[in-house]
Amino acid sequence: MIKIQKIITLSVMAFILASCNLKNEPSDGYGNFDAHSEVIVSAQTAGELLGFQVEEGDFLKKGRIVGQIDTTDLYLKKRVLFRKKQSVGSQLDNIKATIEVQQQQLEINKVNQRRIQNLYKSQAATQKQLDDINGLVDLNQKQIRATRTKRDGIISQMEGIDAQVAQVNETIDKCLIKNPVEGTVLVKYAEKGELATPGKPLYKIANLKQLELKAYISGSDLSRVKIGAKVTVFYDKNKDENYSVPGVVSWISAQAEFTPKTIQTKQERVNLVYAVKVVVANDGSIKIGMPGEFKIMD
Repeated sequence: MIKIQKIITLSVMAFILASCNLKNEPSDGYGNFDAHSEVIVSAQTAGELLGFQVEEGDFLKKGRIVGQIDTTDLYLKKRVLFRKKQSVGSQLDNIKATIEVQQQQLEINKVNQRRIQNLYKSQAATQKQLDDINGLVDLNQKQIRATRTKRDGIISQMEGIDAQVAQVNETIDKCLIKNPVEGTVLVKYAEKGELATPGKPLYKIANLKQLELKAYISGSDLSRVKIGAKVTVFYDKNKDENYSVPGVVSWISAQAEFTPKTIQTKQERVNLVYAVKVVVANDGSIKIGMPGEFKIMD
């Protein structure tokens, strides 16, 4: 156990010493910290924003309900659809009763048809009697088919109403504003009482436990850095001291650009540089917008 503790202590000291040695040398990239992943939460339905419990700086859990859009019109529409379905449903009951009567009449006529066919074979019934009963059976069958077609149309109409109700229910669910990701609210765009429309931004949220340093390196250093490479990131502790944390390169620009005026590098600002993003863990001491720099760990 003592040996393990010594190894851990030596490892931590080695990282600190390495960071100090690196900091004594010019950094390879300079930039500013930004959120690693930001999400703009927007309204999905239209209506008055009846409730909106979001403030900038709030930490929100995933799935938390933070607001409510007015659903009055949607519930009224749902009631209209229910009444329409009841009306259509009553037609369906009548259609089913009609089919039963027609089916019973067909069975009676089929019995008479068989009787007349037998009589006709024994020359006890005329051709007209046979033609009449055959025509009657055929008419019954056509009536049943027509009534069933009407029944199928009503069933289809009811299914369409059910689909509309399901759509209204889905829209009502979307009126509850649920926070999609765990994180801290960066910007609030809306206020209670405002009219929400589909796609209107409500707030911006980001997970600040991980930040990224968007920095710029010179073309001469580009070959020294790879995606997934480990680097040492520095940010200000005070005027004379810096903190250092490990970072991982997550993105490298494929195109060169002129150095932004807000960035100071070891090269002149007229030189072409490449943008690089480095992901770092944040214990809360790094704030969005803070300047930072990194050193490639060769």
